Amino acid sequence: MLDQADVLCVWQKVFMMTSKIICCLALTMLSFVSNATSVSDISDSAVEESRSALHDFAEWYSSATSDALFHVGDTAISVVDLVWVVGVMLASVVLSSVLRRFLNNLPLKHAGFSASGMFTLGRLLHYVILLVAILVSFGLLGIDFTELAIVAGALSVGIGFGLQSIFNNFISGLILLFERPIKVGDLIELDSGTRGRVKAINVRSTQVTTWDNIDVMVPNSEFISGRVINYTLNDDRRRLHIPFGVAYGTDKELVKRAATEAALMLPFTLNHGKNKPDVWLINFGDSSLDFELVIWVRGNQLPTDKHPVGMYLWEIESKLAEYNIEIPFPQRDLRMRSVDQEVRDLLPQRPS
Repeated sequence: MLDQADVLCVWQKVFMMTSKIICCLALTMLSFVSNATSVSDISDSAVEESRSALHDFAEWYSSATSDALFHVGDTAISVVDLVWVVGVMLASVVLSSVLRRFLNNLPLKHAGFSASGMFTLGRLLHYVILLVAILVSFGLLGIDFTELAIVAGALSVGIGFGLQSIFNNFISGLILLFERPIKVGDLIELDSGTRGRVKAINVRSTQVTTWDNIDVMVPNSEFISGRVINYTLNDDRRRLHIPFGVAYGTDKELVKRAATEAALMLPFTLNHGKNKPDVWLINFGDSSLDFELVIWVRGNQLPTDKHPVGMYLWEIESKLAEYNIEIPFPQRDLRMRSVDQEVRDLLPQRPS
């Protein structure tokens, strides 16, 4: 590994070459402005001013590289060192952003990845690029990694107390990216009642979009320590049960036909093999025959702006009305065993 002196020597040579190029370009521009036919036609004063400016800048650069702002152990840190560190970190952020944008725009069929796989790959590349940038920055500063052991020990104490929750969520986020119990686009439900689609898996939290288009930031540790229902982990097919009731005496086959036709009115209903719609009679209610419409759907095809159960109930009611099938409501008979004479006098008399 190059030490600090070697690195500074290399960058000084690069700077001198760059200065010569800039000087030549400046002289050419001055020649063009003054309508001169050659560089020699430029006035001596302009050349002297350019040389003076370059000389002043070179002196400032030499002073900035030699004067230390502070020390890390035995290593002196100058202004130029900090400038290079900032430049390396900015370059790493730009490179990471460009790579992730490239992966997002890459056709999935040709890449052989899913959308969630591209997202995970982009996140991992982002972390790797930042880690490499940090290591390069330490190398430019000339800091010995063994000197960081004391700092790491102090940070471990801080993590054990104040930063424990943040560190826990960070490690949980890495587990989610590598183990992939949930992926971007999965339909999930948490113990807390949060239900929706995974939109992004970040360092500290995961963004979940609910049916009401509300973005909920869930700490990553909740996915590791709690129970998570993933409706689309291995197979995005899922079965829905839609309860409804009809009046006693209604033809059951007619009810089955109406409910099946209602289910097929929605485009995301599966209708092949063992995944065809079915109608079950589940209970003899107080006022109705209780049925369930059982259908299979693709979880990734369900709309996010409407509740699927409500959409099926809408179609069921329309079909029952089309077939003149009555939807009952609870009825009660009230019998009065004894009534005071004063109340009886106020009641209307039945005609004899």
